[in-house]
Amino acid sequence: MPQNLLEQLRQFTVVVADTGDMEAMEKFHPQDATTNPSLITAAAQMPQYQPIVDGVLMDAHKELGDGASDKDVANLAFKRLAVAFGKKILAIIPGRVSTEVDARLSYDTEKSIEMAHDIIGMYAKEGIGKDRVLIKIASTWEGIRAAEVLEKEGIHCNLTLLFGLHQAIAVADAGATLMSPFVGRILDWYKKDTGKDYQGADDPGVHSVTRVYNYLKKFGYKTVVMGASFRNIGEITELAGCDLLTISPQLLGELESTQGELPRKLSPETAKTMQIEKIAMDKATFDRMHAADRMANDKLKEGIEGFSAALVKLETLLAKRLAELESRAPATV
Repeated sequence: MPQNLLEQLRQFTVVVADTGDMEAMEKFHPQDATTNPSLITAAAQMPQYQPIVDGVLMDAHKELGDGASDKDVANLAFKRLAVAFGKKILAIIPGRVSTEVDARLSYDTEKSIEMAHDIIGMYAKEGIGKDRVLIKIASTWEGIRAAEVLEKEGIHCNLTLLFGLHQAIAVADAGATLMSPFVGRILDWYKKDTGKDYQGADDPGVHSVTRVYNYLKKFGYKTVVMGASFRNIGEITELAGCDLLTISPQLLGELESTQGELPRKLSPETAKTMQIEKIAMDKATFDRMHAADRMANDKLKEGIEGFSAALVKLETLLAKRLAELESRAPATV
């Protein structure tokens, strides 16, 4: 019986679930899972996860005391919630979960390091070692510097919102464990900018990730590449062979229900034979290349703003939920 595309993809690529929905993970059995503020906000509004949300909120309220504002409690609770979801996810998957540093800290190296330590500490209290967690940080120059420090401490990082080769080189030079170049968001930008549609290998997101992958493999970097943010299964099949791909439940379902041959498109052996120029990366070069890349400039800014807005929405939802819980609690004499 012929294998479906998902089964074939798993032969040369680690499949990661791009979701906060545990039921989807139980269905597709990914190796790893990655979440972001938007996914956690969506999951926090699902009825089946309300007990987790309520438990985290009440624990945060108890820790901060009755004098704390609902906003302060919600701020602590969102960090705890990410770890609570991460713990549940790790009970399902054999690998690692990515948990994100507050996107509002994307340009603050020291505070990003501090929050990463908080996240790792929260996982440690739950009996989960740092080997099972990836700290997710935006691929700004400041975020990359934070990852460099954390990696030296043995804390593994996933550099996200990556759109340009300059970001990828800086991330790899910093010794980060993993990077997440965004395929679909790159496609979105080019479609809007040019008014054209793109298919298969012509997809600019596919082209960008292929270039990043080949550069890293050519020069023997240890950082692995995890393609992310897919719009269709054509983008995924064009990147077959990438180290990891993080895929939504909807597209995992399409891959599973599609029969056909899936040839490997990316391989370290092929990359090593390519003529690729090595680029020495420093802050001045990074800034110059970033300024010259309109797409990377736009999408990094937009991504940080989007994740920050999702956090504000989550904190607002949590504060509202806390107020509801408090109004139902029996009065104490």
